[in-house]
Amino acid sequence: MADFFALLLQLIKLALPALVLVGGLYFLLQKHYEREDRLRAEQAQHKENRNTEIITPIRLQAYERVVLLLERITPSNLLLRISPAGQTATEYHRLLLSEIRNEFNHNMSQQVYMSEQAWQQVNHAREDVVTLINKTFQELSEGARGTDLAKRVLETVLVNEQDPTARAITFVKQEVRQTFGS
Repeated sequence: MADFFALLLQLIKLALPALVLVGGLYFLLQKHYEREDRLRAEQAQHKENRNTEIITPIRLQAYERVVLLLERITPSNLLLRISPAGQTATEYHRLLLSEIRNEFNHNMSQQVYMSEQAWQQVNHAREDVVTLINKTFQELSEGARGTDLAKRVLETVLVNEQDPTARAITFVKQEVRQTFGS
């Protein structure tokens, strides 16, 4: 029995330092991983803050540009900006559609910074303006002048009491207020 206790004592003498070493190592590794996790979290937060500082102004600018696009293709503004003087209705029709297409293509990349719903509203507004101009053009008699087309488009907007871009402009403004809290 004395041999057993002597052997047990020898095992304890050998195992105890190993257990203390393993325990200390575990404690040190635990602290190390906690510190690493904290640093990683701080870096992620810093990166997120930095991205917000960079992205937010770009997103706001995108919304501004889209509202400007919508304002520029609003029939009353479009017709004031592009004079029908001296043109046939056919020439003026082509010019108006070309201007809408150019404005839209110039600002197409802004969709990256806004919601799908907002971009759909912008698309619908553009399509509504194009449809309005096309329908009005088709209703004109052959040989009509550009001024006749401009006049009829404005009359149609006034009779319907609805600007084809108004809903999209309102939607985009609401999204800006909701997204950026202004």
